[in-house]
Amino acid sequence: MEGTPVTVESVTEVGPDTVALELETPDGFDALPGQFVLLRASPDDEVLSRHYTLSSPDVGATFELTVGIDPDGDLSPWLADLEAGETVNVEGPFGRITYDGEDDVVAVAGGPGIGPAVAIAEAAHNAGRDAVVIYQADEPAHTDRLEALESAGATIRYVDEDDDDTLADAIATHREDGQLYAFGFEDFVTFVAEAIDDAGGDPDEALIENFG
Repeated sequence: MEGTPVTVESVTEVGPDTVALELETPDGFDALPGQFVLLRASPDDEVLSRHYTLSSPDVGATFELTVGIDPDGDLSPWLADLEAGETVNVEGPFGRITYDGEDDVVAVAGGPGIGPAVAIAEAAHNAGRDAVVIYQADEPAHTDRLEALESAGATIRYVDEDDDDTLADAIATHREDGQLYAFGFEDFVTFVAEAIDDAGGDPDEALIENFG
């Protein structure tokens, strides 16, 4: 199997149908928040691969991937059932959307986009920068980390799944509070780009990752 074998340190439920997969950091793995890896595994002897964006603010001894579980999926339920000591293969990191600690940030997340969004917000806080997280979901994940960020002074805005008016208002309110990032599926990030434009901003200045 291609890629580097890495050991699973833990699998933790972090929200409804969502787990955090903590993996041992391989030698030479130098990733920044916002980047992603290609994960390969072989449930039922079939090699499957998926891209996952990092959801940890750093990659010291371990790094984290947030996995949304599709009950009918061929890989995510298997990943959710992994135990410490098992292995998967990773390639990367990939991607030009990164955070290096230089700026205040506004991280806009839809659904599974909360993984990289919370990682970037934590990295900003660790660097002494301000952070805003705007998160649209009916059943939020990573709430413990978001609450910790809020207690530390970050601004956290939760938005209901179908409340696009509030999402657009939150984007308009906070779009100039830092470098804007957006993570989510195509419909979501398209809406974010349009909301930035409608508010008088330039969507091309936002760092947007489309999960497809």
